[in-house]
Amino acid sequence: MGLVEKINDKSAKIGVIGLGYVGLPLAVEFTNAGYEVVGIDIDQKKVNSINFGKNYIKDVRDDILKNAVKKKLLTASTNFNEVKNLDALSICVPTPLNKEKNPDISFIVSVMEKIKDYIHENMLIVLESTTYPGSTKELILPYINKNDELIPGENICLCFSPERIDPGNKEYNTSNTPKVIGGVTDKCSDVGKELYSKIINRVVVVSSTETAEMVKLLENTFRAINIGLANEVAIMCEKLGVNAWEVIDAAATKPFGFMKFTPGPGLGGHCIPIDPYYLSWKLKTLDYDARFIKLAGEINTQMPKHVVELITSVLNENQKSINGSKILIIGVSYKKNIDDCRESPALDIIELLKNAGSIIEFYDPFVNKLEFNDVKLRSLDTLTKDNISKFDVTVILTDHSQIDFALINESSKLIIDTRNVFKDVKNKNIKRLGEG
Repeated sequence: MGLVEKINDKSAKIGVIGLGYVGLPLAVEFTNAGYEVVGIDIDQKKVNSINFGKNYIKDVRDDILKNAVKKKLLTASTNFNEVKNLDALSICVPTPLNKEKNPDISFIVSVMEKIKDYIHENMLIVLESTTYPGSTKELILPYINKNDELIPGENICLCFSPERIDPGNKEYNTSNTPKVIGGVTDKCSDVGKELYSKIINRVVVVSSTETAEMVKLLENTFRAINIGLANEVAIMCEKLGVNAWEVIDAAATKPFGFMKFTPGPGLGGHCIPIDPYYLSWKLKTLDYDARFIKLAGEINTQMPKHVVELITSVLNENQKSINGSKILIIGVSYKKNIDDCRESPALDIIELLKNAGSIIEFYDPFVNKLEFNDVKLRSLDTLTKDNISKFDVTVILTDHSQIDFALINESSKLIIDTRNVFKDVKNKNIKRLGEG
């Protein structure tokens, strides 16, 4: 039986390598469609959790995961030799930046080294990890070409399909977010579309893997640049004595030609702070300087420092030094209502404050503890008038819905608001980011 026939009658066995924020929701969607799925990860704890039906990703429903495991539609393993039994394979491993902010594609290379002997005919391989244009053909295709019996587009298919996961988004998930896919040949694209259309409402085929790779980078570079503009507007408005939030809200009333972006303490997450650098790095190899990306990166990277300068200024106005001041950080995840602290600006702000001699504590209903570099902190169990009032200043970095901001307003001596949660509150002790 051919691969397309197996996909259509649900007898195809699907594999997902990398069982994190991207891979596990994808694996579960395949089981929802009736496919048997094998998840592969080097983390034994994740593998054990899945095999015991225990969920660790908030965007996956506990009961759905448990039911998929119970029905034996979902199993997990650390053994990469499982690939020899698979008909389709999605690779969803991390692609971070190194210290020089250059792409770290070591996880992709490591995966290919582990599975190279198990790649076989009548198989579809899809890379979902975000990376630079050309990487599918540079990093994965050579492993296929080493086997003379494997001919891409004839007896094996290779595609790139960027993940579009937005952790914590209640409206858009894996199944209802349109999926872009591009293959190394037209047939590869067709087979990739055939598979993903079984679990995703709309699949958009583009002309090549390079195009699909570029799509993801454009999406997040667009956001990074526009957030950078909003952040710079906030700084300008502080100097001009204007409220940036009022300016942005008023501009957003225009029904055309304007898209609303808001400032904040910095960029965070697994995509927006990282993806533009993948594009910038690739263009450097082609002797082109991506100036928009560089400038937005500089502005966004400086926002944690700017927030610390705001804190210092407010403390000084109240005859206090940042050295020795007690500071309460509200929210440390990179955005509201999730537990993800990857690249969170809160980490940079906490480190800068600690280095300045401040005494730091934090409260986050989604994050129990922080351990990074020399910082080890545990979240306050709860917020009360007494434990808030003991701090010299309260700094709002993440505007979780579960946080009692009215209590914070009533109990804090001073407040730095980087998320405009006190938009309609008149309190001379509140200093807003972007307000003169």
